[in-house]
Amino acid sequence: MTLHTPTELDYHALNAMLNLPDAEGKIQFDADRMAARQYFLQHVNQNTVFFHSLQEKLDYLRTENYYEGEVLDAYSPEFIEQIFKAAFAKKFRFPTFLGAYKYYTAYTLKTRDGKRYLERFEDRVVMTALALARGDEKLAMRMMEEIIAGRFQPATPTFLNAGKKQRGELVSCFLLRLEDNMESIGRGINSALQLSKRGGGVALLLSNLREQGAPIKGIQNQSSGVIPVMKLLEDGFSYANQLGARQGAGAVYLNAHHPDIMRFLDTKRENADEKIRIKTLSLGVVIPDITFELAKKNEDMYLFSPYDVERVYGKPFADISVTEHYKEMVDDPRIKKTKIKAREFFQTIAEIQFESGYPYILFEDTANRANPIAGRINMSNLCSEILQVNTPSVLGEDLNYEHIGNDISCNLGSLNIATTMDGGNLGAAVETAIRALTAVSEMSSINSVPSVRQGNEDSHAIGLGQMNLHGYLARERIHYDSPEAVEFTSVYFAAVAFHCLRASCLLAQEKQKRFVGFEDSKYATGEYFDKYVSRDWLPTSETVKALFAKTGVQLPTRADWEQLKKDVMAHGLYNRNLQAIPPTGSISYINNSTSSIHPIASRIEIRKEGKIGRVYYPAPFLSNDNVEYYRDAYEIGPNAIIDVYAAATEHVDQGLSLTLFFPDTVTTRDINKAQIYAWKKGIKTIYYIRLRQLALEGTEVNATCVSCTL
Repeated sequence: MTLHTPTELDYHALNAMLNLPDAEGKIQFDADRMAARQYFLQHVNQNTVFFHSLQEKLDYLRTENYYEGEVLDAYSPEFIEQIFKAAFAKKFRFPTFLGAYKYYTAYTLKTRDGKRYLERFEDRVVMTALALARGDEKLAMRMMEEIIAGRFQPATPTFLNAGKKQRGELVSCFLLRLEDNMESIGRGINSALQLSKRGGGVALLLSNLREQGAPIKGIQNQSSGVIPVMKLLEDGFSYANQLGARQGAGAVYLNAHHPDIMRFLDTKRENADEKIRIKTLSLGVVIPDITFELAKKNEDMYLFSPYDVERVYGKPFADISVTEHYKEMVDDPRIKKTKIKAREFFQTIAEIQFESGYPYILFEDTANRANPIAGRINMSNLCSEILQVNTPSVLGEDLNYEHIGNDISCNLGSLNIATTMDGGNLGAAVETAIRALTAVSEMSSINSVPSVRQGNEDSHAIGLGQMNLHGYLARERIHYDSPEAVEFTSVYFAAVAFHCLRASCLLAQEKQKRFVGFEDSKYATGEYFDKYVSRDWLPTSETVKALFAKTGVQLPTRADWEQLKKDVMAHGLYNRNLQAIPPTGSISYINNSTSSIHPIASRIEIRKEGKIGRVYYPAPFLSNDNVEYYRDAYEIGPNAIIDVYAAATEHVDQGLSLTLFFPDTVTTRDINKAQIYAWKKGIKTIYYIRLRQLALEGTEVNATCVSCTL
């Protein structure tokens, strides 16, 4: 075997050395840093189009329709030169190979044949800042500094598309409700196509659709239920996804008490009949409190016909609280119902999660109790963190809107907890991020789906996320599953909530405008602030006190909250929703963060990347000296993860994308126990279930089966 010196190796081989301990059993971090350097020397630099000056470059990109001229025209040429110079002066370097690889394969502007690069990282950052600041020089400079310092990272659609001429939407995600008529279903499929084409993920609410066997035009046993609609949607998405670019995925949500619920779940079974099997849609189940209560008592759970419920109550099934009306719906002879065993329902969910990771779960009553906005939350999105109020649209026979309801679009971006803490000014970082995300909301006008456009114009809803919690805690030598980690999370998120509301209140004053429905919210009555003015949200342990003292991050006191309460009640808020914690994927690699606020899945993460094969990513701030603080999510176990998430949930107005990790020895009962624990702790949504797969041990053959012995 010939040993190569590191300088002879290509970037791929150097990166792979992360997975090979050295002679002393240590992780070879230097090899990865060298891989990032070699990637530039061997690949990026050779394949980047060279320009003699910034002016030449911008003129070319504008003339050739790569850049949006309007973005550049909003500023003076002097300022444009100044901001680009300032960005390049920061001397940004990717700390990991995967960060650089992800950026150059997925984000940077390429020539139309896809072979050469037209931008460096700094160019993308500046164009994003210029696009979102819309002519405000001070704000553009602030945004550029926040992004390049790694404190704020816009979501993929924003960072990918801002400032480009032929671009998709800047917005990440869309939620659409369907009503129980053909017009709404037809419009929903068309809207899903339109939004998917623009690169957004789309989730659809199916709870209102009549069940299999429900009457059509008064004739019994006519309806074919929700599954054919799921099939139509699946085909719609797969068609949209043939059109190239970064495409969105699709999800469907159904209430647990819908008569088609078991059939809906069966579509994800590995042995499902091809006629009903759904491969490319994600499934979400909306579970009210009553379902848990019935399971606790080991009783039957009744499933109610949405067709009858709508006729009796005069409003769609999804707008009814099943928990509240359960007993009277059971007793009402006008509502057709069937029953299943509540425990069997939960067991089925766990079985299917075991096989596929789906369905996502929305704890409906928990989400609605915590919701400060008037109206009902009855669905979530693909990543289970967007929780907003929607309202139905009414369509005519020609599919035009007789009444435009509110559907939801959400634009996301995340703060890196470690770099934000290091920056020492949490308030400024949050405010800049809120202004950047609000700009995305104001720049999004989705004319192809009027209900989404209306929802966005009324609400200016945004979702500021957080990432790198585990990286930060481990760097500061705090275990993820310790009381100090829970305390830090609680105090940090309370402070972020404070600054989000403060920034949105400032925007309302500047723009002289508040979101539609503010008057009916818990913000307007002041009720939202009760928990903040009745106790301190400050650290009590010496460890957590020291974290904030070291960085100089100022925490809001009770008096600060009192003042904010007065300001918000007087002036209102511009954004109806402010926070949502997404599962940060590729943006966390670029930003050198651990994903979202959950623990790492592995110290050295192995990713499959299409063209190149396996790529390795070391956990941020991991060194050979602090390995013990990087226990992975499977070792930490679901309860400790839920405890951290519960501490954050308290201060986040929307949801948090929570993945639960289990060892390979897990049973369906263990999964159910974790779900019950999450529900009791006030968690609003569970995103995904991941099981640790152990590699096959050996290849011994039991020579009893004919095919093996052959």
